[in-house]
Amino acid sequence: MATANVTIANPPKKDNSILRFAIPIIIGLIIYFLPPPTGVEVEAWHLLAVFVATIVGIIAKPLPMGAVAIIGILMSSFVLPGSNKEALGTALSGFGNGTIWLIVMAFFISRGFIKTRLGERIAYLFMAKLGKKTLGLSYGLIATDLVMSPAIPSNTARGGGIIYPVLRSIAGAYGSEPDDGTAGKIGSFLVKASFQGLVITSAMFLTAMAANPLAASLAADNAGVEITWGGWALAALVPGVISLLFVPWLLYKMNPPEIKETPEAAAIARKKLAEMGSVKPSEWMMLAVFVLLIVFWVFGKQLGGIDGTTAAVLGLALLLITRVLTWDDVLKERGAWDTLVWFAALVMMASQLNSLGLIPWFGDQMGTLVSGAGWVVAFLVLSLAYFYSHYLFASNTAHVSAMYAAFLVVAIAAGAPAMLTALVLAFFSNLFSSMTHYGTGPAPVFFGSGYVEMSDWWKSGFIISVVNIVIWVGIGGLWWKVLGLW
Repeated sequence: MATANVTIANPPKKDNSILRFAIPIIIGLIIYFLPPPTGVEVEAWHLLAVFVATIVGIIAKPLPMGAVAIIGILMSSFVLPGSNKEALGTALSGFGNGTIWLIVMAFFISRGFIKTRLGERIAYLFMAKLGKKTLGLSYGLIATDLVMSPAIPSNTARGGGIIYPVLRSIAGAYGSEPDDGTAGKIGSFLVKASFQGLVITSAMFLTAMAANPLAASLAADNAGVEITWGGWALAALVPGVISLLFVPWLLYKMNPPEIKETPEAAAIARKKLAEMGSVKPSEWMMLAVFVLLIVFWVFGKQLGGIDGTTAAVLGLALLLITRVLTWDDVLKERGAWDTLVWFAALVMMASQLNSLGLIPWFGDQMGTLVSGAGWVVAFLVLSLAYFYSHYLFASNTAHVSAMYAAFLVVAIAAGAPAMLTALVLAFFSNLFSSMTHYGTGPAPVFFGSGYVEMSDWWKSGFIISVVNIVIWVGIGGLWWKVLGLW
């Protein structure tokens, strides 16, 4: 009997774009038409509706984040007090925020690391020195990330543009591939260690992750806490270094790679460096600007009160004057322009919610609920709730925007030291990215390589989250006591 060939078509993919549009609109309208609580002005309540709808839109992604932010700015101009012209001016006020321009300038400057290949050279230099063993190789990749993190605010650019390509080439050289049963040779360990290192370095500098300046701005606007670049780096120094040393070792012990000795990696690195040739003038200039920026960011007050944003503008100007970067490079840096738009929108909304009294009102209400527990207990409970709620978020920015200011105000109202609370929540705004394969920009890059199973990623991610909390709150707490933060 002849058999007929039957082709079964794949079922069409469901188009959920309408649902993505509808969810933020419906949630925003529900809040808008609910009566505001006693003590909350109508304008503040209506702006909250716009703010929540914008955050939900960023999570649901019916449009790119910048486009969602533009719509949020438009809707804010309809609910803010004053004439339409005055309200629009307020809605656009975020674009004049110096902290926003600091991170945008840092995005532009970071392009120089990739264009000149200085970042790649640094990676191979560390590999040549530390790459004789698998654990040392992971430290070399993490050290590369640590060196570049102060000047590259996109952890996705650092991880996906510099660290991962080097990691992938090394794993391939040792015959470790994601889809043929050889991932455990070396690839899976390097992926997990490099990603977790990236999470930690993002917490160590104000300019190491795009949402960090957002947290600093919210702390200033809502609690009067001024977090400087140097103050952030100093507070993160001890717990950050300990985490960077301990976490890769722990991952190595939890799931030992099959290949433990990698002498060829150092040879590969030396070969790559030979192919790159001697350090080019553009690389020297990039390095000089990078060092200059660090000096100004750390010692700006002592050097004539130079503001961090001013220093960043100076650094970009030097790179343009010396032709390390061209204006076309600046125009093509889409991540910077996108950040400018969403950052300006979220900072404006958060600032206005504070000015209109909503956040102080929320802090008073919640502070009353936790006041009897003592500030230490309230601080720990709120910090842990803030940390582990990141399972619900696919973006550091969305999480910081939605919850940072509220949790900060409540903890301070319960008696927690303001600077300590602002910094811990800011550090946690990076460290909570360790847990899932979707919680931060570079997570899909590393997880998407296929080297690590999802169950392994979540299991190790949760364990590392606990380890980081113990290190940063425990050992870090002692360090912060020395610094006088509490």
